[in-house]
Amino acid sequence: MNKPLRRIAIFCGLLVLALLIRDNWVQYVQADALNSDPDNRRVAIERYSVPRGDIIVGGKAITGHKETTTGDFKYKRTYKDGAMWAPVTGFVSQAYGANQLESIEDGILTGNDDRLFFRNTLDMITGKDREGGNVVTTLNAAAQKAAYEGLAKRGKGAVVALEPSTGKILALASYPSYDPGTIAGGSDSDAEAWKKLDKKNNPADPMLNRALREVYPPGSTFKVVTAAAALENGLYNSADENTKSPLPWTLPGTVTPLKNEGNIPCKNATMRVALQWSCNTVFGKIGYDLGNDKMLDEAKKFGFTEEQFTPVRSSASVFSEDMAPSEVALSSIGQFNTAATPLQMAMVASAVANDGKLMKPYMVDELQAPNLDTLAKNDPAELSQPLTPENAQVLQSMMETVVQKGTGTTAQIGNGVTVGGKTGTAQHGENNSKNPYAWFISYAKLSDGSKPVAVAVVVEDESAVRENISGSGLAAPIAKSVMEAVINSKK
Repeated sequence: MNKPLRRIAIFCGLLVLALLIRDNWVQYVQADALNSDPDNRRVAIERYSVPRGDIIVGGKAITGHKETTTGDFKYKRTYKDGAMWAPVTGFVSQAYGANQLESIEDGILTGNDDRLFFRNTLDMITGKDREGGNVVTTLNAAAQKAAYEGLAKRGKGAVVALEPSTGKILALASYPSYDPGTIAGGSDSDAEAWKKLDKKNNPADPMLNRALREVYPPGSTFKVVTAAAALENGLYNSADENTKSPLPWTLPGTVTPLKNEGNIPCKNATMRVALQWSCNTVFGKIGYDLGNDKMLDEAKKFGFTEEQFTPVRSSASVFSEDMAPSEVALSSIGQFNTAATPLQMAMVASAVANDGKLMKPYMVDELQAPNLDTLAKNDPAELSQPLTPENAQVLQSMMETVVQKGTGTTAQIGNGVTVGGKTGTAQHGENNSKNPYAWFISYAKLSDGSKPVAVAVVVEDESAVRENISGSGLAAPIAKSVMEAVINSKK
């Protein structure tokens, strides 16, 4: 072969080699990226070509599907009581993608999860259409309804209810909310609904999951964490030991006295009395006496400063480090920089109720194949131990006093049920210029000693008369109805 032909042959061979390398690169290396590319219309068409599996609550589906009459997507998602369940399900839309459980468990719901490979292969051989699997939640339908309807009467807020012994999420409500079904398709009406849900066009921000993503100043509910820190660090060894809490008490490094709400018995009060009447001076002084490091350490044991995954992500709650002594005192009564999600404060109540053991919160009980076989099961897992059992029981007795004869009497249930709780009214706005947030955290204890539910409620009632805003008046009745719903569902 002469030299020009040899060069041409080598060049052609290199072209063929480059083509083979490129072909293999596209088919194997880039396959997953191309499959998940939002611009790949075929992927979206395939995704909506089969009925989507369901999200299950209490054995019943809260989602569904229906065939579309236009476009190239065969099915679209439907929801039952969509607005009530939106903080749990999220949405899946032909036009706007998906979020929350609909996104996290998309592989199971569409039937594309690798754990369904063998079943899908058999179905392909037999000619059976692919189906989506189910996501079985831990939620309690009655508790969710009580939470949602309670919030709807107040205008804005969130509720989280947990099973203390396992960490199962029993209720996760946020108000205002939205119906995911209105944006499930790709029509002009879906586009208009999506536009109305945008925070730019709707200041109420109905798509904000206030239970998991909003952090609020927790106000006096945080005093439960401060009391736990006092017990765990040996500052005080019982609920009924007099504290070293003068009245008035000036914030260290300032000339500003820390005020209490009204004429309440806070001077050198015991921690039981201080929690009963929510004494700022006592718990601010406790935080100052313990110092920033010990307070931060206890807050972290309850879950502060870390995101939680339920599996839906929850924002990290805040307790700061490197604060001045006066700032530590204010933070220890739930003000200054301290901020918490409703999930976080439900975790605080849950840990106290569970004799000091904090269980990891979760809302997916199991994943099912289309034939209802279990693909994966979530087991309870311990997250931390903020309190010894002995100190937890001391704190339980203090919280029960709050409801028996303190600021939380509106949460009493009776009929052999003992309630432990803590009210909170948290400052809001610059120089406390806006209506404060009303908080209540609690747990219910049955006559057999079991504690089936712990609850956190926060209410943003912008229309209420400022003087009438309190955790006892606005939030505690909602917590009571949620606890009653859980208890009644177990009968």
